[in-house]
Amino acid sequence: MRVSSSRTRHRGRGIASLLAAGTVAVAAGGAVLLGHPGAAAADPIEDCTATTGAIVAVDFGHWGGGVVRGCDADPSTGMNLLHKAGFTTTGTEHDGPAFICRLGAGGFNGGTQYPTPAEEPCVNTPQATAYWSYWIAGPGQQTWSYSQFGAATQKPKPGEVEAWVYGGTDIGGTSGAPSFTPDSVRAKNPGPSPSASPTATSTPTGPAADGDPAAAAAWLAARLVDGDHMENWAFEGPDYPRTSLTAIALAAAGTQDAALRKVVAFLAAHTDDFLHPDGPSGKPDSRAAALLALVAESTAGDPRAFGGRDLVAALTDHVCAAAGENGKCTAAGDFHGAASPWVQAWGVIALQRAGVTPTDATLGRFTVLQCADGGIAGSMIVAGDHCESDPAATALAVLALRKAAGHESTARKAADRLAASQLADGSYAPYAGAPGETGGTAAAAQALRAVGQDARRAAAKAWVAARQGADGGLAPDEATTDADPAATEQAILALTGTDPTTVRHNPNGATTPTTPTTTATPTTPATTAPTTPAGRTPDLAKGSAYLTDPARLIDGRYYEAFPAFADFGLTIDGAFALAGTGTDDTALRGIVDFLDRQGKDASERTVNDWTGIGTEYAGGGSIGKEALLAQSVGRDPRAFGGHDLIAALAALVCARADRNTGCAAGGNYAYATSVFSQALGVMAQLRAGDAANAAAPIAYLEGLQHTDGSWPSLIPATGDSDVDSTAMAVMALALAPGDEAARAVDKGVAWIAARQLPDGGFPGAAGDSTNSAALAVQGMTLRQAGYGGQIAEALDFLAGQQNGDGGFNVASAGQPGSDVRASTQVLGGSTGTSFGTLFRNLGGTPTGTPTPSATPTPTGTGTPTPTPTATGTNDRPSDAPVAGGVGEPVRGGGASPAGGAPVGAGSGGLAGTGTETLVLAGAAGLLAALGAVAVLAARRRPGAVPGRHR
Repeated sequence: MRVSSSRTRHRGRGIASLLAAGTVAVAAGGAVLLGHPGAAAADPIEDCTATTGAIVAVDFGHWGGGVVRGCDADPSTGMNLLHKAGFTTTGTEHDGPAFICRLGAGGFNGGTQYPTPAEEPCVNTPQATAYWSYWIAGPGQQTWSYSQFGAATQKPKPGEVEAWVYGGTDIGGTSGAPSFTPDSVRAKNPGPSPSASPTATSTPTGPAADGDPAAAAAWLAARLVDGDHMENWAFEGPDYPRTSLTAIALAAAGTQDAALRKVVAFLAAHTDDFLHPDGPSGKPDSRAAALLALVAESTAGDPRAFGGRDLVAALTDHVCAAAGENGKCTAAGDFHGAASPWVQAWGVIALQRAGVTPTDATLGRFTVLQCADGGIAGSMIVAGDHCESDPAATALAVLALRKAAGHESTARKAADRLAASQLADGSYAPYAGAPGETGGTAAAAQALRAVGQDARRAAAKAWVAARQGADGGLAPDEATTDADPAATEQAILALTGTDPTTVRHNPNGATTPTTPTTTATPTTPATTAPTTPAGRTPDLAKGSAYLTDPARLIDGRYYEAFPAFADFGLTIDGAFALAGTGTDDTALRGIVDFLDRQGKDASERTVNDWTGIGTEYAGGGSIGKEALLAQSVGRDPRAFGGHDLIAALAALVCARADRNTGCAAGGNYAYATSVFSQALGVMAQLRAGDAANAAAPIAYLEGLQHTDGSWPSLIPATGDSDVDSTAMAVMALALAPGDEAARAVDKGVAWIAARQLPDGGFPGAAGDSTNSAALAVQGMTLRQAGYGGQIAEALDFLAGQQNGDGGFNVASAGQPGSDVRASTQVLGGSTGTSFGTLFRNLGGTPTGTPTPSATPTPTGTGTPTPTPTATGTNDRPSDAPVAGGVGEPVRGGGASPAGGAPVGAGSGGLAGTGTETLVLAGAAGLLAALGAVAVLAARRRPGAVPGRHR
């Protein structure tokens, strides 16, 4: 279960919900008392500062109100923060008070709690489209993150702000976020009005705010002389810097391929003219090297072989050792000839995109270029010079330093300066007292987007868009009506949501997709990383050693959800990782044999108790996952774990929608409540050669794809789009025959690639997520020829998240530390091998394996033994900490109510299971006493909302 706002369903939901409450008051009639009155008086808002206390903001906009906030100067949990800040809460009859179903505040309608009983009875778990979601912004953070934990588990940090928003969101938290910014509700601000949203009038929306980048690109292309270059206005001849920046802008727009091809060809043909203005014997011009490298990187070219020159070497081999050289070096660390901070930043970005880390001296120059106000100077100053910050130089420095280890403080100060110097109309002035200027404002918008300053970025973008004329070009400022190429170039990047670190467009068209494989069983292992440009990659051997450490892999056989309870889904994740890396066949065989022989954990449970095979509550996702493991190691899925898993899977294909049997529609697998579950089942059936029975599940999976190429996370779909789920779907359909499946894969992979973040990662439930990045690598590798550069950036991101013990963080931000679940997904995903083709032959069935029944039957007494994990649903590799392995990320903060500390295998807070609660309450005996009937209650209840887990 999920406290607060998660909506995971599993067998132990009802029991864990009661235990979550700790002591539950019961009225004379036996009804659970679910409400909480809140504190008598909240702490003054001034008591919560950037370093003390925490603020919580609740948005009542759904009922015509605004945002009400409160302070707790000494918070212990997110739940106590709500109550001590003056809010009242009500839970559900089914889940208990820890699931927040209603919220009220004295500052709105006299404390009436919403939604009202007429809108939501709060008997069962609310629908995913209408509930209170939970969001966090840590100290100093400018963006909201979907909480991984429930309010009873979340531990607010000093200076943290939290938000509650009513409506719908998806599992990854990529929609439904607060409409107001964290800064707008921090104590230093007067706070939003209780009757209006703080962004109701500050963030323009609609076409006018978005501008028309295609029209701008057309205007820019029309300015090209001879269709391939810009001319210098001051003297006759090509303007190579302007032409290079035009190429990058046209690549960002992606709508002028014919013109872009000509421009790139022109620059390649004239590389030496630009790069060596003093002749072939002279040192290369750093501005030319940086800009031409960025052109290559932005248009799917090679900066090491552009125009016959290695532009990367032209930068790295010519870094100043000291000031001098006839004015070509202002200070040590400059790129030779860099005459401005723009050139220094372009050079850094070009090297980073090529997988090269600039020297500390080069990066350290920005510390000297940083003024006292945090901005970056507009010229190449040295220590002691007068420093006047420039918004465009500051923005480029932010982009250059965001990925630079050890220089984050400089980038943060520069970003803070951008936020503080924005004018009231959203624009940026080149100097104090000047009016707003288009180029600098567009550059600032690019940096604001990169650091998550969404509201400020939107205001800057809208101001820029307002400078666009009827002909498509953009004027340089408010006082000028004539369009300007320099302003238009920068504006195109801002309007398309790109910047020099992320522009990537192939004007020669997409690479022809590879033909999807239809082979049922691969014959050779696929255990090596995809061929990509040079860069960091995770240390697979070190990561495998982390996973197989006896402290984590219990008796060399399984990972624990909590002491004495195996986490079978996570255990299979570990086996997938070891099969993919090929680093420890002994450990892999130990896991596989344990599952195949129906080995028992300390609580006498086997893998069959996890899948529920043979019972009316068997789940297609978990059975598909187990079958995939058998196929991935050379075992027979028709005789694995004592069962014919393929026959069991075929029997679970739904003929029609039926909530009583866990069927969302025909072709869905029973109790497969996510795209992950559906994809796992499809892959298992196709790899077993059971194409006939897989036809309906394939068609259903194809039908779930959105028009933009993405897939939702849940079944039935709630309208969200999810990187992880899309990656799983394309892996499944890559095995399916036919052009329709191939087209679906092409669109899905393209959508995944477009979600990549500037640091190479991908958005997931935990923010910039390692799990999502690993799955994205697997998905993009299906079309590797077209996405090699992005795969390399993702691998570099993952390598940066590996810790000294070999394990991996859940995400790039948040609580650091190795996580077993994240590590299993990163290791397997880093190889680029699809779950549909993963294969490492361990040989045949182990000695003593039971003969499979002709008809699968349940183990034990005919009903699964009590288990805190979800039967047949926890089958998704997720950055949300969930028991059951490749399991379900929680919605809006879903850890167990008792606390978020990692337990057992160290796989993170076990969201959606209530396992920490069971540990603290000593509830194993209680579960045994209550029996399997109570454990399966969530599935048996006819009115239950379909499960929110994978």
